[in-house]
Order: sequence, then structure tokens, then C-alpha cells
Amino acid sequence: MRRSIATVSLSGTLEEKLRAAAEAGFDGVEIFENDLIASPLRPRRIRALAASLGLGIDLYQPMRDIEGVDDDRFRRNLRRARDKFALMVELGADTVLVCSNATAAALDDDARAAAQLRLLAETASEYGVRVAYEALAWGTRVDDHEHAWRLVREADHPSLGVCLDSFHILSRDGDPSGIRDIPGEKIFFLQLADAPRMAMDVLQWSRHYRCFPGQGGFDLTAFTGHVLAAGYTGPLSLEVFNDVFRASDARRTAADALRSLSLLEDGLSRSAGEEPAAAEGEGARGAVRLRRLPEPVRPSGFAFVEVAAEPSSAERVRVLLGALGFAHTRDHRSKPVQLWSNGDARVLLNSSDPRLGHTWSGDASVTALGVSVPDPANAMRRAERLLAPPLPRRRDPAESALSAVAAPDGTAVFFCADGPGDGEPWLEDFSAPPVDGYREGGGARLTGIDHVGLLQPFDHFDEASLFYRSLLGLRPDTSVEMAAPDGLVRSRALTDPASALRVALHVSVLGGEHADTGGGAQHVALGCDDVFAVARSLREAGVAPLAIPDNYYDDLACRTDLRPDTRERMREGGILHDRSEEGEFLHFYTPTVDGRLFFEVVQRVGGYQGYGAANGTVRMAAQRAERSR
Repeated sequence: MRRSIATVSLSGTLEEKLRAAAEAGFDGVEIFENDLIASPLRPRRIRALAASLGLGIDLYQPMRDIEGVDDDRFRRNLRRARDKFALMVELGADTVLVCSNATAAALDDDARAAAQLRLLAETASEYGVRVAYEALAWGTRVDDHEHAWRLVREADHPSLGVCLDSFHILSRDGDPSGIRDIPGEKIFFLQLADAPRMAMDVLQWSRHYRCFPGQGGFDLTAFTGHVLAAGYTGPLSLEVFNDVFRASDARRTAADALRSLSLLEDGLSRSAGEEPAAAEGEGARGAVRLRRLPEPVRPSGFAFVEVAAEPSSAERVRVLLGALGFAHTRDHRSKPVQLWSNGDARVLLNSSDPRLGHTWSGDASVTALGVSVPDPANAMRRAERLLAPPLPRRRDPAESALSAVAAPDGTAVFFCADGPGDGEPWLEDFSAPPVDGYREGGGARLTGIDHVGLLQPFDHFDEASLFYRSLLGLRPDTSVEMAAPDGLVRSRALTDPASALRVALHVSVLGGEHADTGGGAQHVALGCDDVFAVARSLREAGVAPLAIPDNYYDDLACRTDLRPDTRERMREGGILHDRSEEGEFLHFYTPTVDGRLFFEVVQRVGGYQGYGAANGTVRMAAQRAERSR
């Protein structure tokens, strides 16, 4: 299917938006009226520019408040419409979006509205233009797609059809299954937008908080499936009003947008049980062809997490790893990278940035995730189709040919083979360290890497969520907000239930770095079967856990049935507690390195699937106090 995007979804001038859409791989655009009015280029030149970039102009939008008005107002509206239709001929656009009247002047008279829409369509047909009528969720008289379709059906003109907008339909919790009863040839255009579920005025919700498919709470696969089942064969077009997107780099946003449509088409194809065409990787659905992505990645867990630190900070990381029972077991053959292991938990400590080829000079932080997958080549093919930037690697010819892509925040994601025949080839790049460099592990054993917490730039939070969802098949949880001492921090976890691969994304709600909020730190969470034993080993190694206020444990006595002696053991180890219907969660934190990186040790009891978000405020306040000492 054709893929289109509304220029209102991108930042910059109209010319910059067109170039960004073309670079990402879109087939067409919806040109928003304000973008054209503000452009120094005349409509014919815009048409020529779009054509030179390989873009069609699929829709001109919007015309507002046309129908359901008195005769004098409609005559003025029709005169204005003629001028716009003539402009569209120059622009090369053959479909115009007409939104339902949202003014107080709208009359409660369906017969009048239908008759006026017919006259508008008759006028448009003289210019070779079609009218796509859309019900705004806040329309004065027409505010749902069923009402809009009744008016279009009554008007009965070949140049008049409906525009279906997922936001206007799904934000009202309407049942979209009735769309299947609309003749496909009368669905002139389809606009797609996702959105987080929010309790607020629908107009403000629409104007500021839409997002791309897969980034919000709507089921766009089912919605779009209904539209295709009706026989729609036009573009899949994104119309997303979002304050962050309109202030972000247009090329990144356009790539993120196309990634969302790729995932949506893939989901539609797979939900219909279609077989991909061998040559093109596409399946057919009715009269349309849906592009199929390479097979989903099936991660089995973390192969490793890489931490980079400058020399003095790296030594503090080594102390923490040793106190947590890690042993320095191997060194990379050609890079200053150490492998630290405890059970199935493996951390690479890097004193240089392998992507840049020079000594790491920033704060200690997580710089790479190694993900175990059965077919790294397929994972890389899927990543490339999803426009994930590949990362070039400087390596010795004898080293493993690991493939990696960059996440939106710059974190490298490596695809590591986990097949039983090949073992783990990346480990062959490491040899035993010299005797004087080896450090023995001790204390309690860990079960693996439970999750990784990554701070995101403010304008990449939704992009990162879609990146991990589309690339690794992780399912996003509902976002939660935590009160840090210096502002709110939003967090969203993404999980693969089959493999327990978990990534938690954090962002300051106010934007900027806000490193003084606890949300400004990154962390690696390590799983265990006995959190008390690991906490005891940490203290015996001379490292005190993050100090949790006594008030927290006094509160535990009020709201839990934990035994007094258990609460006292928790107080000694800085251990926090959370509970759900499925089970319990016990966890503690290490001191923070450079105010940026810390480790967490977690024990999941029963079927607990959360992350202890209820304790986030306490943790961030404790880290603030730690930095002040």
C-alpha cells in the first residue's frame, strides 16, 4: 500500500518536510494548508519539488466549517472552496479533506448539511477534485464517522466520500467494526494516529498528544483491518499532531513514522495469515498489497550489557561488580574491554567507546546491549527494513562479525547468536586475563540480567518505545510517572514475556537532562534468588547499599504484614518491597557512579512482573541525598 504522512506531523518548512518524508521512504504527503500558505514556493513549484523527490500529493487539508450553515454563509463558503479547488489543480492534489462543522453556527439539520455537501462535491468535480468528509470528534452536530457516512450516503455524489481518522473514532471508544459496511470506493482517505489513553478534553488531546501507530493505547491493527475489509485501497496516511514531533528533527521523526507504518502493515499481513511473496516480501489482502517485514526476532535474553567509563570511574565500577559477586573472567583480544561474570549475568566494562574508537571520557553509563537471538542475520535484515541505523565496527578480521544498530538514544544493540550449534561466538573474542588482572568473584550467585534502565532524551521517548517494540518484539507497559526531588520522571517498561527480556525507559517530563533527578541515571538490574544474601555479600565486601530512610521502613510496618525481623533485615540491607496480586518484589540499589550509573539487585517472588515503581520516588530522593553528601 502507499504510505503517506501529513506535513503537520513534521517540523521545519514545507520544503524541509517534503525532503524528510522522501528520505524516509514515504510515497506521498498530505499538505496542511498552513504549511503551503507559509511557503515562499508557488503551488506549481511545490508540485514539481514533490515530484522530483518521488512524492505524490495525496491530500490537501483541511477545509473547515463548510456544511450545515445558513444559505448566505454557504454561498461564501462555496466561493472560498472554488479558489481552493483551483489551487489544488496547480498543486496536483485531487482530494481535499473537509472537516465537520465545529462552530456554534452549525445547524441541526441533516438534510441541509447533505444538500450542501452535494453542492460542494459538484463544484469540486468541475476541477477534478474529490471531497473526503471527516467527522471531528468535537464537531458541533456531526461528531462520529457513522453520522458522517449517513450524510455522504444521502448526498449521493460520486465526488463525495468519507475520510476515516483513527483518532476521531477510537478516542470516543466507538466500535469501528461497522466500517466494514461502508463501500470501499466511498472511503476516500484513511488517516492514522495513535494516542495514549488520557482523561482530558478531546480537542486538546488530539492537538497535542497524538503519536505514531504502536506508540499509544489504540488497537490500530484491528481498526485498519476493518477499513481494508471494507475494500479501501488508498494510502495509509499518518496525521499526528504532537508538540514534541513538531519540535524534533524532521528526518528522525519521518523515519520513526515510517517504522510505525512498517510494523502496522506487518501486523495486518500476519493477522490475516498471509504468505509473503518470495520476491517482494509482500502479501496480498483483497485489492491491496501489504508489505511484510522479515520474521520477528525471538530474543532469549541478554547476552551482555556493556558499561563504558573513564579509568577512575571504571575502577569504582569494578569495586561494585566485585562486591556483587562478579569475577573478571576474560579480556577482549584487541580492545580495552573486560568481561565480568556472575552466573548468567555478564557485564562488559569498557574504558573506550568502540563506536568512536577513542578513550571514553564521559560519565559511566550503559552504552550497549547484547541481545541473544537465534538468527542474527534475520534480526539485522528486520532492523534495516525498520530504518534502524547500522553501526560500523572496527574489528580484527579474526573477531566475530557481530551486527549492531543504534537505538534512538545512541545505545548500541548487538545481535548475538544463541543457537545450540554455534554456542556464543562473541565469547571467542575474549581470552583469559593475565593472572595479575584476574579478580575472583565471591558471595551470592545471580541468575542473570533482569532488566536495563535507560534515560532517554525528552524528544526520543516515544521513538525509543517503538524502536524496541518493532525491533525486538517487546510489549510496552502503561507509562507511569514518579516524583523526583527536582521534577516528574516518566517511565515505560517494555517486556518479552517469553524470554523475560526487559528494558525500562525513563525521561524527564520537563525535558532537558535534569541529571539531578534520579531519573537522570541509568542502571543494570540483576536477578537473584536470595536478595538478602546478595545484600549481605555486598556489605561484607565493604560496600554499603544506597541508604534508604528509616521512614520508609516505618511505613512498611503500616501498610504490609511483613514480620518485624524481616523489616529489620531489609533496613540493614537497604532492601525495598513491592507487592502485586501475582507476587512480591524485593530489591536494593548500589551507590551511584558519576551520578549516572548504578546497579540494582532484584528478587521476583511468585508471578510479580513489575519493577517496584512505587519505590521510585524513595530511590531518587535517596540518590539525591547521596550526591549531596
